[in-house]
Amino acid sequence: MAIRVHLEDVLKRRGMTSKELCALVGITEANLSILRSGKAKGIRFGTINKICYYLGCDVGDILKFDGVLEDENE
Repeated sequence: MAIRVHLEDVLKRRGMTSKELCALVGITEANLSILRSGKAKGIRFGTINKICYYLGCDVGDILKFDGVLEDENE
């Protein structure tokens, strides 16, 4: 995937568990797990907004582009 998810790193730096973040953001632990693993195909801006708000971070702290153009069929 051309977009890498670094949510686990930000959670650790903030001393927050994924379960705590789920409760604050209002998403299931299963959906957060999919996002953390990098297997998510998309995420709503509203969800990213809440994650960044509660973690006190920027979108760029969580999502990074690896410089590779990924084919949608992969």
